[in-house]
Amino acid sequence: MPSSPPLAPIHYAPRMHATQLITVLATHYRPHGTALHYHNPWELLVAIMLSAQCTDVRVNLTTPKLFKKIPTMLDMKKTPTDKIESLIFSTGFYKNKAKNIKAAATTIIHNYAGNIPNTMQELTKIPGIGRKSANVYLHLVHQKVEGVVVDTHIFRVSRRTGVSKGTTPEQVEREIMRTLPKQQWILYGDLVIQHGRKICHARKPTCNSCFLNRSCPSAFKV
Repeated sequence: MPSSPPLAPIHYAPRMHATQLITVLATHYRPHGTALHYHNPWELLVAIMLSAQCTDVRVNLTTPKLFKKIPTMLDMKKTPTDKIESLIFSTGFYKNKAKNIKAAATTIIHNYAGNIPNTMQELTKIPGIGRKSANVYLHLVHQKVEGVVVDTHIFRVSRRTGVSKGTTPEQVEREIMRTLPKQQWILYGDLVIQHGRKICHARKPTCNSCFLNRSCPSAFKV
């Protein structure tokens, strides 16, 4: 069998602008919002906390059993940490997550009369809630856009494509916020997450099938 001809050399752009990336991604993906299942703001907040270093599929398998046993925020506050741990074990990092979920319930009940805050400043005072989690919550519950969600997919794809040179999620977020108009912040995250899940994987990105491979400075180099 004759050998395949060598691939033609590809001339990579030194950097891809966020507006270029979002334009191209929008021709391949459609916004779909969150895949997390929830019935009220408290369930969403807990699901977001459980989703750290865990797939949405796994979280959605875990939360029905969790909320059947511990249905309310007050119940969570009263439940021993080890029982919470046993119910969320499969999501990983279960000890830290259980501690934070219980502490979040306690903090919201004691400091906010049981009402989950609706600002970035107050949400990030709750144990286990950083800017990423707060951004997701504010958008889904209050339709507020105060920042860009930077999860592991967005951090990875933004850096690989050259959209950002930031070395922390906060730096990447600030750079994207400076680059894109506010009305595109949520869309950017939604589209980039899909690309990270489907093509630009952490360990073995499928650059051969990637429609960005002629403009991405990291193509075929990971």
